[in-house]
Amino acid sequence: MNNYEGQVVLITGATRGIGASIAETFATAGADLILTGTNQKQIDQLNSESDRVGQYFCVDFDSNNSLTNFLTRVSDLDRLDVCINNAGINPLNEIDKVLIEDFDRTTRVNFRAPYLICQEAIRKMKVSSYGRILNIGSIWASSTKIGRSTYSASKAGLVGMTRAIATDVGRFNILVNAISPGFVLTDLTRSNLSEEDRRELASQVPLGRFAEPEEIAKVVAFLCSKENTFITGQDIIVDGGFTNA
Repeated sequence: MNNYEGQVVLITGATRGIGASIAETFATAGADLILTGTNQKQIDQLNSESDRVGQYFCVDFDSNNSLTNFLTRVSDLDRLDVCINNAGINPLNEIDKVLIEDFDRTTRVNFRAPYLICQEAIRKMKVSSYGRILNIGSIWASSTKIGRSTYSASKAGLVGMTRAIATDVGRFNILVNAISPGFVLTDLTRSNLSEEDRRELASQVPLGRFAEPEEIAKVVAFLCSKENTFITGQDIIVDGGFTNA
């Protein structure tokens, strides 16, 4: 079990799915959590709960003002040990039907915001000569399907950015990695795919099933821990063998 007692951990997109599971995993390990989501009503509800896992902030990474205000919060932190960029969007459309507005929004949320958050996080981490950054990519960064040109481009950029940043900051004992999940059984997956669709996709995975969010969170928890001392600049694919099949 990774121990995060005394560590400050930032997780974006932490109110549902993989992000929520990551937050629960780190909370159990004793981390002091800074979490983001986009639904103000949900954020207020989560912050009001006595057993909340951390402090939640409502941030819209498509908004310059909202992002800038959040970056100021990060800058004002006394310390930051771990930064996990999980927030993302996935609009689907074929290339000749993609609206420039959707392209810009996807780029801002999936690529620009993580870049700027990494930048601010590293400024804090360099002070203590320690840090772990983890960006949530996607298997669609290296392979793709119809309608994913914008999403695949943004996630490929995120993975490339991860490698470049890792090279910049390795000498400061800051390790930077990405993980690229395959099919994960989140509430959104259940609502977007019928049971028949899920069975069909699961049959294409060598392990014969979707990942549980907790399985992704465990990989994140190791890569961001002090137990990881020499893995950096990598994109770890967590897909049950799907991309190899």
